[in-house]
Amino acid sequence: MEAFLCPSLVQFQEVNFAYHSMDGETPVLSNISFSVREGEFLSMVGPSGCGKSTILSLIAGLLEPETGSIFFPKQEKTGVQANIGYMLQRDHLFEWRSVLRNVTLGLEIRKQKTKENVRKAEVLLEKYGLEKFMDAKPSQLSGGMRQRAALIRTLALNPELLLLDEPFSALDYQTRLSVGDDIGTIIRKEKKTAVLVTHDLAEAISLGTRVLVMSKRPTHILCDLPLDFDPEMTPLEKRNTGQFQQYFQQIWKELKRDET
Repeated sequence: MEAFLCPSLVQFQEVNFAYHSMDGETPVLSNISFSVREGEFLSMVGPSGCGKSTILSLIAGLLEPETGSIFFPKQEKTGVQANIGYMLQRDHLFEWRSVLRNVTLGLEIRKQKTKENVRKAEVLLEKYGLEKFMDAKPSQLSGGMRQRAALIRTLALNPELLLLDEPFSALDYQTRLSVGDDIGTIIRKEKKTAVLVTHDLAEAISLGTRVLVMSKRPTHILCDLPLDFDPEMTPLEKRNTGQFQQYFQQIWKELKRDET
């Protein structure tokens, strides 16, 4: 219940969106309304092509809704634009830069590479097991370590909201479990708000504090499901609970019902 007392970082109100081409219009989103509150980890699941990544692009300002509204309440009060971090499917680490120089790349681009901010990035690397690899090249890291470095690169910019677009999809299953556990724990410890897009129901449930279940296209929200786990549990620990199985079955039934 506490999450519902927190202020919203972003609000969708009856958002509609379609892609246009020479072949005509492809409706994607139909009257989408939801909020993301401070401290939440919102997972979105649904069929391929239903518009989950489109929603992330709308939040990031890369796309504009055709009708409806997207509000950033804090920005409207203060006039300060929300700081949003975007983590993609690939880590996009540059081989010619060390791990530390990759992590501070965003700071360079934003002209915020001060000694203080670089030290904060170093502390994050130390805190999450990459202290010995600061001067290493990305090819010297495992897939899981690369994803951790990519997340720290995003966290170094101190975003209010993290957008995660299937960040583990390029990893093998065992690594995916381990990295999901790591990254979910890091986001909780850093007290960040996150929106995750994934096709993996188990991942959505184990990482999230809430799941939006999306329909096939044109997409509407089938179910908005709060998750009631012990907040101190890691994602891997959540998978071993009876609650996890109940949530999985509930979401699966919603998706199967939508197929008919």
